[in-house]
Amino acid sequence: MEQKFELIAKTFMGLEPVLAKELTQLGANDVQIGRRMVSFTGDKELMYRANFQLHTAIRILKPIKHFKARSADDVYNEIKKMDWTEYLGTDKTFAVDSVVFSDEFRHSKFVSYKVKDAIVDQFREKTGKRPNISVANPDLRLHVHIGDVAPGKSECTLCLDSSGESLHRRGYRQESVEAPLNEVLAAGMILMTGWQGETDFIDPMCGSGTLLIEAALIAHNMAPGLFRKEYAFEKWPDFDRDLFDTIYNDESQEREFNHHIYGYDVDIKAVNTARLNVRAAGLTKDITITEQDFKDFQQPKNKAIMVTNPPYGERISTPDLLGTYKMIGERLKHQFTGNDAWVLSYREECFDQIGLKPSIKIPLYNGSLECEFRKYQMFDGKMKIFRSEGGVVKSEEEKRQMAEKHRFKKEREFKKRLEEQEENEESDIRSFKFHSLEKREERRVERREWKEERGERKDSRDSRKSGFSGKSVRPDRKFTKPGRDFGKKNRRFDDEED
Repeated sequence: MEQKFELIAKTFMGLEPVLAKELTQLGANDVQIGRRMVSFTGDKELMYRANFQLHTAIRILKPIKHFKARSADDVYNEIKKMDWTEYLGTDKTFAVDSVVFSDEFRHSKFVSYKVKDAIVDQFREKTGKRPNISVANPDLRLHVHIGDVAPGKSECTLCLDSSGESLHRRGYRQESVEAPLNEVLAAGMILMTGWQGETDFIDPMCGSGTLLIEAALIAHNMAPGLFRKEYAFEKWPDFDRDLFDTIYNDESQEREFNHHIYGYDVDIKAVNTARLNVRAAGLTKDITITEQDFKDFQQPKNKAIMVTNPPYGERISTPDLLGTYKMIGERLKHQFTGNDAWVLSYREECFDQIGLKPSIKIPLYNGSLECEFRKYQMFDGKMKIFRSEGGVVKSEEEKRQMAEKHRFKKEREFKKRLEEQEENEESDIRSFKFHSLEKREERRVERREWKEERGERKDSRDSRKSGFSGKSVRPDRKFTKPGRDFGKKNRRFDDEED
């Protein structure tokens, strides 16, 4: 029987429950959700399958040593105790990545150097030769994570990186547009909706086609690793090529998709790029992409789900950003009746312009931006009538997903707004004056001036008690929303991914 061992699947913040569900369906044991990671146990076959078949993992790590350290010398000594001939030869190359959350270890690169030195010194002492470092394409990738467990003491985990290049790089993307949606995030969004190919799928702002391709893979239950050229585990001394070939060629779980996927974009360059990527993935039979502005969107003939990622005004802007979101709401209300639409966006002001009440809101990170993924259930008439006729607004699974929002930081930090350079004529989110904030600011200034005139300003302690600090709110202040800091107990593997 194949030996089982500990494994760690890394992902993006907000996708951990989706990844955990995927792992459970794959046959993983001891599945535990952490911060940007899910730990589990499995054998070599499961490790290969996790790399090849998971839609929402960005890296699969295999821990090979846990230890505590008080200094860099402790790290060096513990690493040097290991028999590295089990993993490396002097004719091989390796690389070390480190992630550090520790008061004792301030610099991740310094930790990487100490690990490298320990390995190299062991080989030199034993053989007089040493393996070389290769950052670009090493034979062995090592990952070190260090986090504080007590004052003056840190817990260290050393892992083999079985993936190599990040798993979001599927291999089908031939060209890209500005700020493309990450493939892992796109797949996670689709899996969150519960869609498995039962209806048509639509993305009216498809960009380079990432959501469309990921939807087709999910609909057919195809492994996203089909397009990759290699994995890091293929260079390991114990690599079982026959086992991996069996996994790679197994089509028994794939299924027919009897509906269709439609993508639209107003930019012909994006349309051509998406078509090229779809062709590279071999999915032209399932996906049709057309040049069309969302404002011209018409009610689809068949039942469909819409999943889309409009511009936020961050990396991609538009001449009338808020007007774009107002148009989205209008199109959904009048031309998508009887269907569900899911929208990923960043700013509350944009969602407000949609003008529709979402049935579910799920916090989700797109890169460093803390976004929300909202579902709009489109039906005729009022919600009260819809419910009285047996309509279901939130399923039990959706209620559970809503509860996940409490995993985010207590103080949700949005990027500071850029200082206002011009008036509202461009209506760009980066220069738009949000009048609700301005009026609130005016009221606070008036209140302060009124108190100063009457000599009734209280000291700072009294002001805190009354909930008024006497300080004006800057237009570029950080917006916050309540929540709970998830994962304080488990800071493992909390690094920024590719």
